[in-house]
Amino acid sequence: MTSFDNLLDFSHSLAGEYISSFKYPFEALAGLKEFILALGKTLPPEYREVKEGVWVHGTATVAPTAYIGAPAIIGRGADIRHCAFIRGSAIVGEGCVVGNSTELKNAVLFDNVQAPHYNYIGDSILGYKSHLGAGAITSNVKSDKSPVRIGGKDGIDTGLRKLGAIVGDFAEIGCNCVLNPGTVVGRGSSAYPLTSLRGIYPADSIIKTTDKVVKRN
Repeated sequence: MTSFDNLLDFSHSLAGEYISSFKYPFEALAGLKEFILALGKTLPPEYREVKEGVWVHGTATVAPTAYIGAPAIIGRGADIRHCAFIRGSAIVGEGCVVGNSTELKNAVLFDNVQAPHYNYIGDSILGYKSHLGAGAITSNVKSDKSPVRIGGKDGIDTGLRKLGAIVGDFAEIGCNCVLNPGTVVGRGSSAYPLTSLRGIYPADSIIKTTDKVVKRN
């Protein structure tokens, strides 16, 4: 079992203190909606409540074709592009890019995350400066709808029917990768395009295929 220590720099998210209060980061997702609603009411005036339960920083750019459902917080300098679909219960950090046809649901994007092209991010946490290549998605429900377990039969039984991925800071996920339910990608790791990721990957891994993982030199 790989430790969750040093996976995320909690100083790079408005939700950092909240997430760090749990033993495992994924535990924060169950109460994310209520957390956002409470946090939104305390934000400085640079954040405008553009509609009930949706706060957008004055320096953020939101395309007229984008949809942002409540509750949500869009951070300083974020770029919400054409046809982005933020379904709600989402925190988009400072300097993030949520691009064309990217969908977010019950998710936290730490500062400077890039999800610029056709991505699905559901019930997931993406760490500081992580990047999803075009078409990369987090799969958040198992085919048999059973609760998600992290790390196989000897891992963590989350008790959650919906759980996507926890992606560490600076991770690079290649185009058209699938992060299966409960995947944990270590800090500074990278995945080759078209890879199906499953389980837990240590920090500084290069994930070449599902079964071929090497340590970065």
